Amino acid sequence: MRPTATFLNLVRSIDSGNASTRLETLASLLTAEPPSGPRAAATLRHLEALGFRLEGGAQFGDAARAYALAAAIDPHDTQRWHQNAAVARLRGFIEQELWPDAAAYIAELRSRDGAGAIPHETARTLLQLGWTHECRGRAEPAVQCYRLAYDLNGGDTGLATVDGDSLSRKIRNLRLLQMNALAEAGRHEEAVVLHESTRSIVGLGPVGIYGIVSAGQEAGEGHGRYHEMRPGRRIADPAVTFLGGPIPLTSQPGTLDAPPQYVALFKDCLTFPRSNVVLRGERLIYDLAAHPLSGVADIKDGVNPGQIMTAVWGPGRALVEAPAAINDIDAGLMLFGLQSRQYGHWLLEFVPRMLCFNDPACPSGLPLCVDDGMPESHHQIIALMDTRNRPIVTLPPVATRFRELGLAPVPAFFPFDTRPGLPIYDAIWPQDILAAVRDRILQRLAADGVDLRRTGRRIILSRRGFTQRQLVNEAEIIETLQPHGFEIVQPEHLTFAEQVQMYHGADIIVGSASSALINCIFCRPGTRVVALAHESPEFYFRGFTSFVESSGARLLFVRGTTLQAEGVHPMHASYRVTPATMRRALEAVMAGR
Repeated sequence: MRPTATFLNLVRSIDSGNASTRLETLASLLTAEPPSGPRAAATLRHLEALGFRLEGGAQFGDAARAYALAAAIDPHDTQRWHQNAAVARLRGFIEQELWPDAAAYIAELRSRDGAGAIPHETARTLLQLGWTHECRGRAEPAVQCYRLAYDLNGGDTGLATVDGDSLSRKIRNLRLLQMNALAEAGRHEEAVVLHESTRSIVGLGPVGIYGIVSAGQEAGEGHGRYHEMRPGRRIADPAVTFLGGPIPLTSQPGTLDAPPQYVALFKDCLTFPRSNVVLRGERLIYDLAAHPLSGVADIKDGVNPGQIMTAVWGPGRALVEAPAAINDIDAGLMLFGLQSRQYGHWLLEFVPRMLCFNDPACPSGLPLCVDDGMPESHHQIIALMDTRNRPIVTLPPVATRFRELGLAPVPAFFPFDTRPGLPIYDAIWPQDILAAVRDRILQRLAADGVDLRRTGRRIILSRRGFTQRQLVNEAEIIETLQPHGFEIVQPEHLTFAEQVQMYHGADIIVGSASSALINCIFCRPGTRVVALAHESPEFYFRGFTSFVESSGARLLFVRGTTLQAEGVHPMHASYRVTPATMRRALEAVMAGR
């Protein structure tokens, strides 16, 4: 049975200019003449169509009123209409960005319906709205949709965003993007306000604003002691050699101005293990962030998994989250930091600091402080480098305050990664520092009775245990090289001393351009090293050349065919090298070319 003519005429007459008043009239009509039976079902269909039409015209409050009228006459599915009304009303607040009104309405829904189905299902709809805004690049509406869903649901339980994140993680990640954008524009105070509005959801502490300085700047202003062992200096530009001749490189060449080598001591510092951040008062001491080239660096302290703090970087200043818990240590030397447990970063960025800590200007008795979870090889290297018999303190992942902290520098300007949209930065390493590390370790091993006299070995460095930057036809290349006296070695299965012994005894080394080649700093002068790589001209060709040839070895790059895979960074793509190419490379190195 059709609804009454009066009802139908009233519904058809509703438009954007009269919806509110006509809906009141409609409510009075339905109260006076409540439909029943077949007429009620037809009336509900018309009210649903009306609500849908009003939502399409962005009249969300009026649409919610139409759904509420349907709920009043449908005893069988009241929950559905109340949910439709709730979604429509929230969409109205979201479209107009009336966030306090939306939050108040969420509180009303929670108090009215508790943790029942309406809040939960409405929260799922908010997830979809948040995802739509996120895909359109509208971060703040996306955050607010996710936040409203979180509040309506009473937390993360049972909900995940379209891409699988929990609501709190999604809010945290979007907030970091927003805060970074504000900090980069110098709007640090606005970023603090933004963080404060949602930090309770994501379980973070308040953030403070810190001025960024280098260790030299902070000490130069009278806030610490600073002793320079080796001044800043110009270093050589490495000559990169490719099988088949030169190629145009598209990476940004690293600076040839090597920083000074120093030891600096500061009082009352707050540090964050697994991070490079050092806070002292209202200053953040961090050579990388204070460097004139820091604009190319995508500084990631506090973003990667396993780190214990949140930091947002902008020109001259940074935002750093206040830690929930702090350990206290009397004094120590900073041998911990970002990626300290990764071998390549450890050998190039951290081990050279021991040269500074060994200097008489660095006080005796201060312990070396390292991150937890360090591989045994790292401890073996410390023992070889240390001339002062310093104790070692392992720091758990908890913010740590030092009464006195000793710092030494990374020997090159080395950003963890380059900012999006900029060329890859190809850091060039000072050979004088790496040569000093090499000499120290070789001398200690020889004194400990390690036989470093053997020569003539031909080595293939296997990467079977790795998934990134993989030579996919490694077996084929091994088959090509073995008849020429090559032996297969997986360095990660050897002690550090055994690795040094192996590299030092090799005349020819063939391997993927990976952290395993860093040990070529222990080669003899004249050793020939063949680095296999994918074909990207953006790769770290200058950097590899600078550290490999610090020993006097000679490096030849062989570029294979890149095998792109979804989700893999181009720098870490796997590749293939043909046996014919490998034979040509072997002929070249054996001929001394």
